[in-house]
Amino acid sequence: MFPSAVAPNAAKNPAQKTRFAGVRPEEVRALLWSVLYIFCLLCCYYVLRPVRDTLGIDGGVRNLQWLFSATLVAMLCLNLPFAALSRNLPRQRFIPLVYRFFLLHLLIFAALMYWLPASQRVWVGRIFFVWVSVFNLYVVSVFWSLVSDLFSRERATRLFGLIAAGATLGAIGGSALATLLAHHLSTSGLLLIAAVLLEVAVFCAGRLCRITHLAQQEAQEVQRPLGGSIWSGILAIFRSTYLLNICLYMLLYSITSTLLYFRQAELVQQWFQLDSQRTTFFAATDLVVNLLTLFSQIFLTSRLLQRYGTPLVLGLLPLFSLLGFLSLSLWPVMASVIAFSVLRRAGNFAFARPAREVLFTVLGREDKYKAKNVIDTAVYRAGDQVGAWSWTLSGSLGLPAATLMWLALPVSLVWLANSQWLGRRQQRLEANTIHPKTREIA
Repeated sequence: MFPSAVAPNAAKNPAQKTRFAGVRPEEVRALLWSVLYIFCLLCCYYVLRPVRDTLGIDGGVRNLQWLFSATLVAMLCLNLPFAALSRNLPRQRFIPLVYRFFLLHLLIFAALMYWLPASQRVWVGRIFFVWVSVFNLYVVSVFWSLVSDLFSRERATRLFGLIAAGATLGAIGGSALATLLAHHLSTSGLLLIAAVLLEVAVFCAGRLCRITHLAQQEAQEVQRPLGGSIWSGILAIFRSTYLLNICLYMLLYSITSTLLYFRQAELVQQWFQLDSQRTTFFAATDLVVNLLTLFSQIFLTSRLLQRYGTPLVLGLLPLFSLLGFLSLSLWPVMASVIAFSVLRRAGNFAFARPAREVLFTVLGREDKYKAKNVIDTAVYRAGDQVGAWSWTLSGSLGLPAATLMWLALPVSLVWLANSQWLGRRQQRLEANTIHPKTREIA
């Protein structure tokens, strides 16, 4: 057991570190369970993702904006029950309950896909598209809430890159499974594989909570439910300039992602006629994204965070998006869209996501679970709405897709400025923390 804050002599004594990425021996068990936990979650999602995208296209690209709207409504409907559960239950009970809620739905979808004829699956496919879009944000948000609660900011800068690499390995595993099995298993078979992976993630979450022990004076605090109002997460955002700017970062990321997603979906619908071809394309694209991400997370993410801090790492994705949308405005061809989409998604997973999670390490526990969940789910999907309906409006006005690519340039500039403010503010909040939390990991 050891204090979360680095002891004065610990950082100077290399014997207290393992040879890999500065991980200390006493951190290894918690790190490995964290990696396996997020590996299973992302593997599960990336088995489901190409199925979701294929069913979304089957319902018509012109209907996608309605599916995005339905996703936002579902997010808003779930936020209050989620807040009520986190208010009344300790995390050891809360986390398994959230995951098994989604697990039950997976089994229901698998049964429907198996028994219903293809002609009756259109609406089930649309509901499934919305469900996966909700599922992904909630289960991943719960994971990052937990680890940001367990690890200090100093540990986060060293370990979150490696934990994110576990997520990427899971995404690679899920993409590879979907690519290999799409032609051999039915949709129901893929959903059952995803259900098994989700149950393994529940087991990992339990193990992580059990081996992670806080200092004696904090042990009772974290065993208790968070308490507070079910509205406290939303109210905290409006009372904090810092949280509002995290919302803006998420919103601008989501808007630009959706514009790019719609452009790619439109081209995929034109290029591929069969569902199996589209599923294979999406799965293969995910595989390439995650291989690039894994390389970056292992060799770059932690080093950049430790050496340059959150301002630089947060700003990489907005800067890259600025350059990418400029290239699409000048060369709006399929190769440019796919290349930009792959590189941008890899940049998000490798750099922006770990840096965003570091932002929450300077906040209190209630904000980490409640306000963070609102940002990761409702705010993210609100950005989807802006992007989706902007695409629909431009189409109804007869504007070419290149017009929206040009409009994304000033959005990316604002996003870049926002990232620098957030990074510097996070550093000041950390520096002003007079009494850092003390926690121990066995």
